[in-house]
Amino acid sequence: MAIKAENNVFSLETANTLYQMKVDEFGVLNHLWYGAKTDCCMDYLLDYPDVGFSGNIYEAGDNRKYSLNTRPLEYGAEGVGDFRVPAVSVTHADGSTALDLRFQSYKIKKGKYKIPGLPAVYAKENQAETLEITLKDTVTETQVILLYGVISDADVITRSVIVKNQGKTPIVLNKVHSFAMDIPYGDWEWVHFHGRHNMERQAERVPLIHGIQESSSTRGNSSHQQNPTALLCERGCTETTGFCMGMALMYSGSFQTQIQLDELDQVRAVMGINEDNFAWTLKEGESFYAPEVILSCSDEGMGELSQRFHHIIRNHVCRGQYKLSSRPVLINNWEATYFDFNEEKIEKIARQAAELGIDMMVLDDGWFGKRNSDTSGLGDWFVNEEKLRGGLNTLVKKINDMGMKFGLWFEPEMVSEDSELYRTHPDWAIRIPGRNPSRSRYQLVLDMANPEVTEYLYEVISKILRENHIEYVKWDMNRSVCDWYSKTLSKEGQKEMPHRYILGLYQLLERLTGEFPHILFEGCSGGGGRFDAGMLYYCPQIWCSDDTDAHERTFIQYGTSFFYPVSAVGSHVSAVPNHQTGRSTSIETRGTVAMAGSFGYELDLNTLSEEEKREVAKQIRTYKEYQPLIHNGLYYRLSNPHKENMAVWEFVSQDRKEVLVQGVVFRAKPNTLRIRIRLAGLEEGMYEVLGTGETYTGKALMTGGILLPKVIGDDVSFEIHLKKK
Repeated sequence: MAIKAENNVFSLETANTLYQMKVDEFGVLNHLWYGAKTDCCMDYLLDYPDVGFSGNIYEAGDNRKYSLNTRPLEYGAEGVGDFRVPAVSVTHADGSTALDLRFQSYKIKKGKYKIPGLPAVYAKENQAETLEITLKDTVTETQVILLYGVISDADVITRSVIVKNQGKTPIVLNKVHSFAMDIPYGDWEWVHFHGRHNMERQAERVPLIHGIQESSSTRGNSSHQQNPTALLCERGCTETTGFCMGMALMYSGSFQTQIQLDELDQVRAVMGINEDNFAWTLKEGESFYAPEVILSCSDEGMGELSQRFHHIIRNHVCRGQYKLSSRPVLINNWEATYFDFNEEKIEKIARQAAELGIDMMVLDDGWFGKRNSDTSGLGDWFVNEEKLRGGLNTLVKKINDMGMKFGLWFEPEMVSEDSELYRTHPDWAIRIPGRNPSRSRYQLVLDMANPEVTEYLYEVISKILRENHIEYVKWDMNRSVCDWYSKTLSKEGQKEMPHRYILGLYQLLERLTGEFPHILFEGCSGGGGRFDAGMLYYCPQIWCSDDTDAHERTFIQYGTSFFYPVSAVGSHVSAVPNHQTGRSTSIETRGTVAMAGSFGYELDLNTLSEEEKREVAKQIRTYKEYQPLIHNGLYYRLSNPHKENMAVWEFVSQDRKEVLVQGVVFRAKPNTLRIRIRLAGLEEGMYEVLGTGETYTGKALMTGGILLPKVIGDDVSFEIHLKKK
């Protein structure tokens, strides 16, 4: 069994790790251990002195050593003498906020739990076990049920929480985080992933300070500015050595990660829905379900940890026809035409794409309503036949006759004031009565908490998908959300709206992806503004960033790789000078960088030279040859582009017999030796460098390394393909 319960000790075992908790003599659930297997109860580490200004629970009597403020708790609550950041906060009917949680019961179940209305890791019954631990307040009838899913072979444990009101009077939830962990020992550093539009998921590793550090979003989505993931690494941890743990929240809305280093050098980490604009009323008998956190750890460095997250997301989060299958190479017309197109322009781009071997034509923004710029038309999901004479179906058929699939862009959650939808239903847009709404990109946001809105969106989108042979949908969201107010909620319930918005979004995506399982859905939010495991449950790939500059993309894709698999990364070759940075890089470099993802193009191929067109055709053939290795292989980061003059990554097949090393050297330097790179993940035996015939042992390649080709110029890409002899 993966879960054992003996003598009030709960041990959750995966293939290589142990997670352990214990109910003490006062019914408090203590966190004991998360790390490598120890074959031992780790409660011997709980040895605490009398710490000044750390109060004691009443039942402890004269024992001043026992304090909730110093012990490593499994799920700390507010108002009972634990002064660290709480995981949960509740206001009772009398206005008090104390929640004294004590152990009540537990259940062990076969299979993996599900969460109503929310995405969650899934597994077959024989692949997982579930532990439910019920904690109860000592005075009220408030229950907190801690959920643990153990996917043993994947070295992953999932966490979620249910809060139940079993009493007669309502309670208000002020904060319900999905994950909490107290770590009593260690010298820790924190890695988070910050950024902005066109510069997402920049990895930043910092020491912990005494106090509270936070990464969060209040933008209504997981955001460009912070990602709902975090790493805790022991000082000195590298890609290949040392202990680290990672946590990823499966949620696409406003989130909060808090990490506190206390006066005893203990660490508390909590993660969940952002408390800043959250409150939820639970009436008698009602329950609140928190989103899920995916948790894993490794004592073999960050590379191994990343591979565990890649595996669980690819195999147990992503769903549908495309979760493991090859993705079509696509061309998107956005940077080629923006809003200025008609069917002739699109057909011309498509014909050239078909000749070069591209699989799919994607029609981006501007095909619907009165949409000639970003100032109008959003919400009017009917075809603009002034642009597409003969309608969408005629264009789709022409593209299909060229041997290509057809895809379509939507931005369902938004509305333009200059639209038929807004003129008919202005009350569907989010705005506070008596106040002018905040605009962003000239658009407002639809109230996804309103069932009328999600029903309308389902009807108009499903109609287009039914009546036209659409095989790909790009689901975009091009602004942050504020002005929170919904006519569907009472004044007391308005702080429920941000979470209800996400529940409405998920419900709509569940309907559409279930009804159209053959369609590849790609998530997008101004690029990577909603790149999270929650969206990957519905969309097996996400547009990584609106910044398609190859140089900048190496940094963005580096940060993305810590948690998210390469197959989830939408990555394209675009025009030069680049539309975001003005930088010009070779088409070879742009192709190499874009291949580290789900590959495509975003430019007018007709503007390329004949030599460049030949290179495009070659890239497409190469990518289709490499795609099984790129998507299914083990991914290794061989350099840190933030600290080194290059970005280098590696794919190794699961059987260790094929290796692909790709990368970009940023700046050539004169009078220097060739660059050496150590490979990773190989086994004993000889490996041949294809194209040169050179052979090396796997051990030599991992310890001595391999010399890169001599570099001339800036942002020069390279590729080394090896096979085991």
